[in-house]
Amino acid sequence: MASNLTLSSSYNAKMNPDIQNERNKATFDYINLTYLIDGSKEKTERRRYIQSLVENDADFQHKPLAFMTREERYSNSIRKAILAVKKMDALGLNDPWEMEIYKGAANHSEDPSLTLHASMFLHAIINQMDTDQQAKWAEQTFGYTIIGTYAQTEMGHGTHLRGLETTATFDPKTNEFVLHSPTLSSIKWWPGNLGKTVTHAAVAAQLYSQGKCHGVHMFMVQLRSLEDHQPLPGIELGDIGPKLGYSNIDNGFLRFKNYRIPYDNMFMKYSKVQRDGTYVKPPRAKLTYGSMVLIRSFIVGTMGAQLAKGATISIRYSAVRRQSEMELGAQEPQVLDFQSQQLKLLPYLATAYAFIFAGKKMKDTYIQSSNAISEGDFSVMPELHATSAGLKAFTSWVANEGLEIQRMSCGGHGYSQASGFPELYATTVPACTYEGENTVMMLQTARFLMKCMTRASNGEKLHGACSYMSERVPSRSQASSLEHFLNDNFIIQAYKHRAYRMANAAAMSVQEQLKKGKPQHEAWNNSHFHLLKASEAHCHLYIVNNFYEYVMESDTPPSVKDVTLTLFHLYALHGISTKKGDFLHDGYFNGNQIDLVEKQIIQLIDKLRPNSLALVDAFDFSDTILDSVLGRYDGNVYENLYKWAKSCPMNKKEVPDAYGKYIKPFLMENRSKL
Repeated sequence: MASNLTLSSSYNAKMNPDIQNERNKATFDYINLTYLIDGSKEKTERRRYIQSLVENDADFQHKPLAFMTREERYSNSIRKAILAVKKMDALGLNDPWEMEIYKGAANHSEDPSLTLHASMFLHAIINQMDTDQQAKWAEQTFGYTIIGTYAQTEMGHGTHLRGLETTATFDPKTNEFVLHSPTLSSIKWWPGNLGKTVTHAAVAAQLYSQGKCHGVHMFMVQLRSLEDHQPLPGIELGDIGPKLGYSNIDNGFLRFKNYRIPYDNMFMKYSKVQRDGTYVKPPRAKLTYGSMVLIRSFIVGTMGAQLAKGATISIRYSAVRRQSEMELGAQEPQVLDFQSQQLKLLPYLATAYAFIFAGKKMKDTYIQSSNAISEGDFSVMPELHATSAGLKAFTSWVANEGLEIQRMSCGGHGYSQASGFPELYATTVPACTYEGENTVMMLQTARFLMKCMTRASNGEKLHGACSYMSERVPSRSQASSLEHFLNDNFIIQAYKHRAYRMANAAAMSVQEQLKKGKPQHEAWNNSHFHLLKASEAHCHLYIVNNFYEYVMESDTPPSVKDVTLTLFHLYALHGISTKKGDFLHDGYFNGNQIDLVEKQIIQLIDKLRPNSLALVDAFDFSDTILDSVLGRYDGNVYENLYKWAKSCPMNKKEVPDAYGKYIKPFLMENRSKL
């Protein structure tokens, strides 16, 4: 309904009539929903302006990523990253949010190079170095006189940080730390831009002093010469090779051979080694892991954005694509008119909104918790760690599942690089393993839940994400009509009941194992089935509850409130339908009630159908950022798919070299036999 300056400004071609007709059906002005996603009208206008600076800058234009070699993608990505730093400085852009907008637009559908420099590397400096250290290293990092990464994961150890093998041994005679990779499995493996780009790294290593191991600590390590970029003596590093995705990033390996660094290069805000070798421990052991918690917290919103891109591509294409027959002799219907297609796509559209809003909550929680920690209040750490770990796992699993369904809903064309899905999927799927493998993350959340269950069973009134454990929730739902399943209290109570029941079942499983004489670690291992279900139900409740609160607390026009509440109902009821066994298991719902849930889902799908295009337009992805022929704003898919294919490097030669080398001799040989 409202004009989209960012999206429409670059299009001279006429709008596909099916796309335009879909937009005309909307019952709300989508721009107001965009304001809600961004945070305000002013933020939307500022974001669009910053993106337009990039998209109208010829320096950031290049051929399609699919037509580049890996070396070309790496070089192009580094070129754009450095160019973005220079241009942001010239423009006076120094607000972190604005800088992320600029870099995101510059990199199209790729994750930007040098991301870890400006995130985990810088975060570790600011949050884990003391004041004097920060004065030295933060200035160099902000000024890009060095380029850094965060080197934690090893070839043999990732999520299990206590198992890291790299050592940093303090030598009091020289006042140095000696870094060493004692085994093949101790080689650092995977850090972004480590392979060929960075000069420095924040390295996680086991600290040894006075013959004792004091656990994992962080160290600032120079890796390459600042003169010729050659690895320094005692350092071996390189690129780990091609991956499923992130072809523009030189993920690397790093091996130390008794490499010495200065005493002051240990991160010493919370713990330190005195010059005589005496170790001073931190107030909380897990303070070292702060950078990971930061990234996990932000992954939640990122997974929502990735699903939003998939929803935009698949729903726009489904509005353009006409296929099959509903009525004999009539025009082929839009694929989006098939209920089966709606049932594939609209629940994941609702999920995208749920995750985006949850991501905003997690960012706020992280900032508040970080402020509390900086003031010496460490009580917030357990819930922050557990929530960020669980939601990171929950959202990344669902996002990857959803992207595949969205891709398949586009038929054969979804398999083409032109669709945008191969790049989108390849940059989303590693979230299931980076910053903590998902199953391990869920089990860490479960450990927190079990502690909360113990406190609740002892009569303590809990607050925060586990408050439901000390609430009284009915053991049977009283919902008896379709309207009841639009009653938000009925819906949220159902999720609370499920989360409590799953947590209780997990606690009972652990206790039963202990009563059988199993040691604690075996009792825990033998209860993984229940523990994982408890964490999943807990995270699901968090998303549902936050979605509802976000919608109800938002200051939006009634039409926007109505459509976002419909999205909430679809997300929540679709979750009940998908996990119906959990709700039927103890009789909380019966079969008739589940039938009502699924009837209500159909009604919600019907209600959302006219707003499908407006709901994806509200995400406000420009064609440059979406990078998908199928998801074009103007809907002119077929002519641009043809144009894309003709521009493929394979088509530069009418007759390929392989014809002269292999095809022609093969044909001539066979013809000579006739």
